[in-house]
Amino acid sequence: MKENIKIAARRVLDSYLETNHHRKTAERYAILDAVFGMERLFSIDELGEYLAKGNFMVSRATLYNTMRLFIDLRIVVRLNLGNTTMYQASLNQSSHCHQVCTVCGKITEINSSSILKAVENTRLKRFRKDSFSLYVYGVCSACQAKMTRKKSIERKSKVE
Repeated sequence: MKENIKIAARRVLDSYLETNHHRKTAERYAILDAVFGMERLFSIDELGEYLAKGNFMVSRATLYNTMRLFIDLRIVVRLNLGNTTMYQASLNQSSHCHQVCTVCGKITEINSSSILKAVENTRLKRFRKDSFSLYVYGVCSACQAKMTRKKSIERKSKVE
């Protein structure tokens, strides 16, 4: 399935480049392969490191310019998460729900049909919605457990 999405994304890119008389560069296709090779949300730095591991070096300017193109083509979604910008391969899957831990920064995708249906069924006045992003901020279970252990240790030390 993921390979089919990658092939479809390549077709979208090919079509755009041919229609607009742009060059089909090795860098664009290497970045496309890397984007679809990432199994999670990623930053520009992580994408650059992923490419470098495959012995394919590109400049930061090339990464940013290519990601901007991919966002315009709806091959990639940019997520602004507080102080961090993350990216995700997402051919025409434009609506996203994520939970963000405010302690460790862990980001997880929420797959909730009820949220998607609620937004889809919401009528907006004089506005046509294309997509949405929902961020739920809180504390993940791992950080909650650490905080609970820390409080328990503090209580024990006060008793003694």
